[in-house]
Amino acid sequence: MFSALNLRIGFFLAIRQIKRASLWTTGLIVFVMVLTFLNLVVLSGILVGIVQGAIDSHRAQDTSDIIISSLDDKKYIENSQEVINIIKSLQQVKDASARYRLGGTLEANYKTRKEKDKPNIAVTQIIGIDPVAEKNVTSISKNIIKGEYLSPNDYDQIILGSLLLEQDFSFNALFTTLKNVSIGTKIRINVNGVQREVTVKGILKSKVQDISRNAYMVDSQFRSIIGRNDGNVSEIAVKLNPGINPSEISEALVRSGVDKIANIRTYYEAQPQFLKDVIKTFGMLGNMLGSIGLVVASITIFIVIFINAITRRKFIGILKGIGINGKAIEASYVFQSIFYALCGSAVGLVLVYAVLVPFFMAHPIDFPFSDGILVAPLGQTILRVGLLVLSTVIAGYIPARMIVRKNTLDSILGRN
Repeated sequence: MFSALNLRIGFFLAIRQIKRASLWTTGLIVFVMVLTFLNLVVLSGILVGIVQGAIDSHRAQDTSDIIISSLDDKKYIENSQEVINIIKSLQQVKDASARYRLGGTLEANYKTRKEKDKPNIAVTQIIGIDPVAEKNVTSISKNIIKGEYLSPNDYDQIILGSLLLEQDFSFNALFTTLKNVSIGTKIRINVNGVQREVTVKGILKSKVQDISRNAYMVDSQFRSIIGRNDGNVSEIAVKLNPGINPSEISEALVRSGVDKIANIRTYYEAQPQFLKDVIKTFGMLGNMLGSIGLVVASITIFIVIFINAITRRKFIGILKGIGINGKAIEASYVFQSIFYALCGSAVGLVLVYAVLVPFFMAHPIDFPFSDGILVAPLGQTILRVGLLVLSTVIAGYIPARMIVRKNTLDSILGRN
């Protein structure tokens, strides 16, 4: 074991050796530690960030912080207005958007189609929204790529998701799409056996495919089309004030008895299970790849310390000859390893949290299904710093131990 005296002497020897070491050598070792740290944190962070970007988009554009939906055996939330009043009575709630949702069809060539022509039809979910409330709760109004967003007084107007249009979606074998439809085109909707001619006001495009496959109308008109005059809605998206934990509000709604007439889920609980599984898989993959970098860094430190100890073998023998305990000499190399690891980690932390995380937040990676960001939770990052320091300590101690164990006289005389 290292005694307090040996640790003090080892620390003194380590400082002297670091000060006398070549600046280029020290810089190169620290640079390797920085790259290893970035490999541990950034690689797994980006892999997880690919899916986290999809979750954030789903939260921003669909579920908001909490989504309340009808029970599995019901088509709507019973006593919806009472539920909405309970939601709005909570001080932590910023706003809420009640929606009507029902499956239907869209038809584009109903006026010009001949009997032998194939119907120009797409099947979709048609959602009735309050345009103002929806804009306050989600960001779908920012995803309009053509035309305009809905206004409260729009009558016989509709917004289509881009994946409903043939020109924006090529996988026709999987989904039916509308041909030759653009802003101003009149189409016919068929919902619950009721037909209505509407005009396309806007086209919405989102990386959340469910959003891009929906159609949106003003709730007051859609409610009359589907014959829902009791005020009961299909779902309610709830936006909370900044810093509020959605789980706390979810529990508060359960205590109010809302769970007896509706499903209450936080944005995370509402995510598809495959997204959660992908996050775990990507996290494991990132850790595996990062561990390779950790091994490389350990080997680098081992080689550096070993060569350093070999070249200073005679000096080590003299230190032992004048009474310096071998444990103190070993401790000096351990302290050097800690120095390199901590310097590399410190530079890496600055790069991650002061440069890379803000950069990816401002300029996310454009993946087909999400805007990838860098996910680097502080707790996990500190754990990786600990792993890096531990691996370098072990890599520094082993070669020092190998050299220090040599016979003192043989070391002084340079004999093998």
